[in-house]
Order: sequence, then C-alpha cells, then structure tokens
Amino acid sequence: MAMTPDEFYQHALAATDSDNRLPLSRMTGWEISPFEQDGLRVTPLRPPVVPEPPRHGEDPARCNMCAARDRGLWFNERWRLDRIAGAGVPLILMLYPRDHYDMADLPDEMAAEMGVLGTRIVRHMQALPHLARAHMYRFGDGAAHLHLWFFGRPEGQSQLFGSWLPVWDDLLPEYPADLAAADAGQVAEALLASSGGALTPTV
Repeated sequence: MAMTPDEFYQHALAATDSDNRLPLSRMTGWEISPFEQDGLRVTPLRPPVVPEPPRHGEDPARCNMCAARDRGLWFNERWRLDRIAGAGVPLILMLYPRDHYDMADLPDEMAAEMGVLGTRIVRHMQALPHLARAHMYRFGDGAAHLHLWFFGRPEGQSQLFGSWLPVWDDLLPEYPADLAAADAGQVAEALLASSGGALTPTV
C-alpha cells in the first residue's frame, strides 16, 4: 500500500535541508539540462493539500476542451487534432477526445484507437523535413479532459533530447507561426490519408 500523504511528506522531508529544499536532481547534471547547477536551487517542499483542488473541467459543462470540440486541424467522430500556438519548438500538436473523457475512463475501443492515432501522428511528424523526433506525453494533473501532447524536436539540436524538451520549449523564442501551421497542415493531411476522418468537423 502506498504511503499516506503525511507519511510521504515526512519521508521526503528527511532528505531536505533546513529550508525544506531537496538536493538538485540527477537530471540537472545531464548535459541536456537547460540549467547550470551552480546557483540553481530547488523550491522548498510544501506540505500536502488533501483533498486536492479540482482540475479544470471536472464539470464537463465548464470544460474548455469540450467547448472546443469542433476546433482543430483533423477530426473523426471521436477525436480531434489541433496545433498549440506560441511554441518554441517547431511543432506541438494535441490530440483530444471530442467528448469528455479522461484516460482512466476512456472506453477500450477508444483506447485502442488512441494508440493507433498516436503512433501515426508521431510517424507523420517525423516525416517532416528537419524535424528529427516526435515525443508523445500525457500529463493529467491540469485538466480532467484527456489531452495528449506531441512535441517535435528540431533536427540537429541534441541538447534538446528527451525529457527536458518541454522545458526547452518554454525557454526558446516563439517558432515562426507560418512554418508551424504549414507543418501542422501536412500532418493533418497525412493523418487524413492514413486514418480517414476529415479536416473540418463535419463527421
């Protein structure tokens, strides 16, 4: 059985300094880290908050992702794909169920389709010139409506490898929107060819 919130907090506090700061993570020593360790500090560890505050969209009637169910680049009856504007990396796409589901309550047939679509989106992104790799992420703490991130890493930028890529994206200047939109359109066209659906929410 997992530790209680208080047990976990006390367990973690045992590794902190007098200001409740944990030591720097091993990741900050990797050569792909965007930060130098000298002068870098960890935020003090805060005590647990239980019950946890609700995520955005816990009430489907107030969910922004549900309200945007007809916005995007590609659609079928169950899913939509959209581009995230303002990114620092060449391309970030997001796959959403059009109806209100989180990952844990996604029906099995949609879960299977999600795996196929995710693989094809990665494949189509990596077919773009000068986009070396596409990474798929799922973070579920901010919103109750499932959303899958697809980050495209620029070719040749080995410092942007791996799990630090979303942090680098936040640090980089905004990538030219016209180039990102054109590449997103190519991915949508390729997904239309590989998976059916439509480029407008007519299905």
